[in-house]
Amino acid sequence: MAIGRQGAAERDLDGARVAVVGATGALGSLVAAELERRGARLLVVGRHADRLAALGAGIPVVADLGDATAGDAVVAAAREHLGGLDGLVNAAGVVAFGPLVETPDEVVEELFLTNVVGPLFLLRRVLPLLEQSQGFVAQLSAVVAERPMAGMAAYSASKAALSAVDAALRTELRRSRVTVVDVRPPHTETGLAGRPLAGTAPRLPQGLAPEDVARRIVDGLAAGEVELPAEAFG
Repeated sequence: MAIGRQGAAERDLDGARVAVVGATGALGSLVAAELERRGARLLVVGRHADRLAALGAGIPVVADLGDATAGDAVVAAAREHLGGLDGLVNAAGVVAFGPLVETPDEVVEELFLTNVVGPLFLLRRVLPLLEQSQGFVAQLSAVVAERPMAGMAAYSASKAALSAVDAALRTELRRSRVTVVDVRPPHTETGLAGRPLAGTAPRLPQGLAPEDVARRIVDGLAAGEVELPAEAFG
């Protein structure tokens, strides 16, 4: 298995206070379960209270990533229930397919709101807590940030923008000793491609098992890796 780029000391996740945003998604739920298995104390963040409750793990926080106040809700819950925060995993995201000229304006807007703007809103509010704990941020970008695909121009651009955020923050937060992890897995069988905002997914090769991807992400967090490119997933 290829290894991601090292950048920080190994991290003990037992007892770590971690917020997982997009925790009801196929991959987010598995990341949350893997973190809990390793002893992390969780906030699980998503838009639907019933789906959060069904996870049976962590402290639920109902919030929409596209709302600038989502970060305020995460910070308030972290302070009230956990006494702070050691990590943030952003596993939320949306996808769309089709030529750019056929992609409605509102779809382009939603792609960037959920995949880029919302995470920026969130980070502005949560980073002060992570600076206090010298914690970590892990954001799930995608392989298209490295290799943009025709028929996925807006989606590719949104994920490349998220990876750019991570690269900039890694330097910006160096003195604060906050680790920023950019995760760019290959196509994974999460079912997201079957739920696009618009268009129809092209024929894709068999994707990776989401359980394996989630485990590799958490392994990377524990190992102190700061970059998990597509090749790091084997």
